[in-house]
Amino acid sequence: MYLEYFGLDAYPFSLTPNTHFYANLPKHHRSLQMALAALEIGEGLVKVTGEVGTGKTLLCRQLLTSLSQDRFYTAFIPNPYLSPTELRYSLAHELGLEISRAQPEKVLLETLYKRLVELAKQNLSVVLVVDEAQAMSSETLEALRLLTNLETEDSKLMQVILFGQPELDVRLNEYSMRQLKQRITFSGHLAPLTFEETQQYIHHRLSQAGYNGDLIFGTDACKAIYKNTNGIPRLINIICHKSLMLAYGQDTKCVTRKLALKAIIDTDTTRPRGMSWLAQKFHVS
Repeated sequence: MYLEYFGLDAYPFSLTPNTHFYANLPKHHRSLQMALAALEIGEGLVKVTGEVGTGKTLLCRQLLTSLSQDRFYTAFIPNPYLSPTELRYSLAHELGLEISRAQPEKVLLETLYKRLVELAKQNLSVVLVVDEAQAMSSETLEALRLLTNLETEDSKLMQVILFGQPELDVRLNEYSMRQLKQRITFSGHLAPLTFEETQQYIHHRLSQAGYNGDLIFGTDACKAIYKNTNGIPRLINIICHKSLMLAYGQDTKCVTRKLALKAIIDTDTTRPRGMSWLAQKFHVS
């Protein structure tokens, strides 16, 4: 669509989490380094929370790519809607095991334990990463806690990192979740971007997409985008993509505040604060 016009190799504001576009901004850097440090120490359970669209899944994938394959064996559970049994089978699959669904639970757990011990003997630390953990049932979260009990005399056989929305904290504050909550040794939180970080984020993604020309998004456009997305990366992506489409359609290589506002008004998930009158009176055309 506008790739050739702007001299881009890829769409810079795609919503698909792609580690090529990972921006190592302070908030994300702190959470990533916290998780990496916890795994190096060998602490059992880590939690990272953030509002919808703040970049948890991208950070999750960046973490997975950052772990040395010589030191860690990673397992990823992207689907939180699993029963306890399905969770154990999914873990077995991630660990390279082929287990019949007809196997009794006891045999499944014994096989998992043997595989974890085998990996430990190879000096590989198993890391289970769970995305959207706030959607897991209480029974599955308890099954996850029990899996962290698997250990040798001197170390845990598996470490777990939970990524989730703030509702995960609400879940963990429930009385029935107190045992799991006590296991969490490190916690991180992804807050929305500041205005300066929003600017850096936009320019970084354009650069990663191959752009090396003059500034496309000016300060006024970035201010409008920041104000009306509250610094949420996913919303920033949507607005910036639409802004580039509008700029391409008007044969201009500069996204002005006016173009950014048109993109904002066209997006249901961003309601301009103090500017709804623009949409009502069509002052932006």
